[in-house]
Amino acid sequence: MPETQVAADDKDMIEAPELRHRVMAGFIGNVVEWYDFALYGYLAGIIAPVFFPANDPTAGLIATYGIFAAGFLMRPMGAAAFGWFGDRYGRARTMQISVAMMALPTLLLGVLPTYASVGILAPALLVLVRILQGLSVGGEFSSSATYLVETAPTGKRGLIGSWANIGSMTGSLLGVAAAALVTNVFNAEQLGDWAWRLPFLAGAVLGGTAILMRRNLHMSERFAAHDDARDETSPLLEAFTVDRRETFIALVFAACYGICYYIAFVYLPEWLAGQGLMDRHVALTINTAMMVLVIPAMPLTAMIGDRLIPRKTLIALAILLLGLFSLPLHWWMLSSGGSIISVVVTHAICFLLLAVPLGSGPALFAEMFPERDRLSGYSIAFNIGMGIFGGLTPMIATSLIAATGQSTAASVYMSVAALFAVVALSRCPDRSRVPLR
Repeated sequence: MPETQVAADDKDMIEAPELRHRVMAGFIGNVVEWYDFALYGYLAGIIAPVFFPANDPTAGLIATYGIFAAGFLMRPMGAAAFGWFGDRYGRARTMQISVAMMALPTLLLGVLPTYASVGILAPALLVLVRILQGLSVGGEFSSSATYLVETAPTGKRGLIGSWANIGSMTGSLLGVAAAALVTNVFNAEQLGDWAWRLPFLAGAVLGGTAILMRRNLHMSERFAAHDDARDETSPLLEAFTVDRRETFIALVFAACYGICYYIAFVYLPEWLAGQGLMDRHVALTINTAMMVLVIPAMPLTAMIGDRLIPRKTLIALAILLLGLFSLPLHWWMLSSGGSIISVVVTHAICFLLLAVPLGSGPALFAEMFPERDRLSGYSIAFNIGMGIFGGLTPMIATSLIAATGQSTAASVYMSVAALFAVVALSRCPDRSRVPLR
């Protein structure tokens, strides 16, 4: 093992408080990022008439969701910019900038003027805020995940890296909880007038805390060890040339894994409601409750990948099982008329299987790339795969059902995606038991 790796690992193992600080800094940034995205999505129906003409509520809601989608579409641009910056100047600096770019727009969203007060300027400002947030999301997750994996002690890259997704899941749950709180405490008039702003202002406070936690974040020892040897070649260019095979494999895997994730975590409640099997609010409640199950499962499965089963094999097995179970589980829900047991068991199986790539995925992606362009390759592959292909999944699944007339078309889509994910994994070496390159 290279001396730089031994030194970095030993230092992290000795300085436990410093390691905890790094983990929490990586964790809280993703909490902030996904708190805001979840909050905006759940409050879209309330926000629409605030920023768009009230005489066409449907158009306003479509526009509001369109701006939400624009935030996702900006992720690849953020990935390219932050990936290059992080490979050139360090992961810690990138994490400081990305969380600041999320906290400030969250604050601004909480104080934006309404359409009634400034007219067309209101939706224009909303678009600008969402663009900034989309850019920051493109850099935040992969930057923090890379930093966590690179600074992890020997044999704990999966466990430490899993905290990036623990943060994103926690943030999503907090966003849902905040939206539920204000919609239950305040009446419709209060929500439309001012109460919708409160969760965003609270998110700005959370963002300020994240900025303070990352203010004195130390540079990754691995990055510092290679810093003097960097040449002028663009790390972004290297990801598409020298390491194009790794980038392509990572992108295909991220896209297919993203399809599976979005069908289970996002589309399943809509499918249950659309098939007349369950009221939407009941399906959403079950879906949200099951997200709580995933949070402890992620680090547990990541430890298995660190200690028992090589993480590539573990992830491939979980996704293969997900693909095999998808169609039978959907048939069961249909044949039972959407019984509570069938819906809860389906959620539990899908979510627990997806907890495996959610937990071990950050380490797997980071291990694919050499240090010189790790963040660029990871950011581009992950954000195009998850952000574009994954983000379009609900629309594609709905279109497939409409075009084929088969209510199980979405489950077949998941099975095919799972198969391609396993094929992609089979084409990359497992580096879970060797030092980072």
